Amino acid sequence: MTDEIAAEKPQIVIENLVKRFGERTVLDHINMSIDRGETVVVIGGSGAGKSTLVRHLIALERPTSGQILVDGVNMAALDDYELSKIRRRFGMVFQKYALFDSMSVFDNVAFPLREQTKLAEREIKERVMGKLEDLGVGHAAPRMPSEISGGMAKRVGIARALVMEPEILIYDEPTSGLDPVTSRTVDELIEEMRERFGVTSVVITHDMASAFDIADRVAMLVHGKIAVEGTPETVMASDHEAVRRFVHSSAIDPARVSGRTRKSPHEIREMRLARLAAAGTPVI
Repeated sequence: MTDEIAAEKPQIVIENLVKRFGERTVLDHINMSIDRGETVVVIGGSGAGKSTLVRHLIALERPTSGQILVDGVNMAALDDYELSKIRRRFGMVFQKYALFDSMSVFDNVAFPLREQTKLAEREIKERVMGKLEDLGVGHAAPRMPSEISGGMAKRVGIARALVMEPEILIYDEPTSGLDPVTSRTVDELIEEMRERFGVTSVVITHDMASAFDIADRVAMLVHGKIAVEGTPETVMASDHEAVRRFVHSSAIDPARVSGRTRKSPHEIREMRLARLAAAGTPVI
């Protein structure tokens, strides 16, 4: 399948996804599609079901009913071996960075390559240092996680997610616990990863400023259901009571949303194709 053909259909399709734990329904008939190269932000308060949705996207949880399709493949129907292969298409940036305290920055980023590939150490070094330098933290390679700042640790976490060259990046509360300046830096990194590498991005957050800055589309979960989905402008204008309260509490200036300009997913796809062609990389 060529990239052009794949781009005609959503890369990720969530169909009637339901997750129950006993009598409690956490996800209630979620329907959503995500195009290749698109950034979709899922917002909502604590307990809305955001983290459960993340676990389903990478098949750490199996749905009670419904399905998640990645390029037409039903994740829930795969066995462990098939899942391990398809998960390589995903990169995950965790809320708390999830760096190994006993490993250097370099070894943290190299870890998935050593565990999941047969690359020689020379190739691993080139790829790891390339990603760290791309993110401006190459100088931190020999340091331990305890020796770097929270903002740098977030960059290292993104480098580790990117080192396997995934098609899809999932960010779980990427700005949680960060100061406003560092939070906006992380937003810029998410945008940069999308534009430089053409990845599809799913961002789970309660940070409304972040959501409206980076999203092509926003979906808000309320009690396990999608209360509203659309562009940031659509969400800002929603008359759903819970959405209005959430937006109002964020104190977001509507002019900040309406005045933004971003590259479209189509432009991102075209940039990715151009990069692949220039590098002589086959399009799959």
